[in-house]
Amino acid sequence: MKDRIKQKAHDLFMQYGVRSVTMDEIALQMGASKKTIYQYYADKDELVDAVMVDIINHNQECCVQDKQSAKDAIHEVFMAMDMMQEMFQNMNPTILFELEKYYPKSFEKFKQHKYTFLFKVLKENLEWGITDELYRNDINIDVLIKARLETIMLPFNQQVFPKTKYNMVTVQTTLTIHFLFSLATIKGHKLITKYQQDRIKKTNTNEKILAH
Repeated sequence: MKDRIKQKAHDLFMQYGVRSVTMDEIALQMGASKKTIYQYYADKDELVDAVMVDIINHNQECCVQDKQSAKDAIHEVFMAMDMMQEMFQNMNPTILFELEKYYPKSFEKFKQHKYTFLFKVLKENLEWGITDELYRNDINIDVLIKARLETIMLPFNQQVFPKTKYNMVTVQTTLTIHFLFSLATIKGHKLITKYQQDRIKKTNTNEKILAH
């Protein structure tokens, strides 16, 4: 029951944002009483925190798997793009802003994930790409990692990319490809183009399958 409550809360938070979803709404959607939810979670803050911890853990597991499966540094980034596409396509972009403003404890965990775990993932990727001569060896790794970390968050900024006008997945993919081309060598450029073409073919194939 505890996991069912957490999963329902996750689905509702992703769709509607964190603040607008009440404990009453979660109970109603589950066909349970609010009292039942409070048997497992003391308050909404605790439930929000549990959902965020699960999202962070899942993201970290995916990053580790991508690193192990990737053929090269650029391939790892393309695998990360697929993961982000899956996450972003059903995510309300207001969620991070709401966490920062109303659930600081949970947002602090997200910041730790961003500036510790993701920093390490990006650092290892850049070093790997330089070693394989896919990325230029004259880049400032520390500056580029920090710039990339902030760029990842840009699609959530409703002043810059309002959801009524922009698709989060499209924005994130565009920014990621731009980032890759900006640091790649000629060898890296060729590989980026190859992975882009493979991704387009895969998308077109999936669309044809869905159409039938």
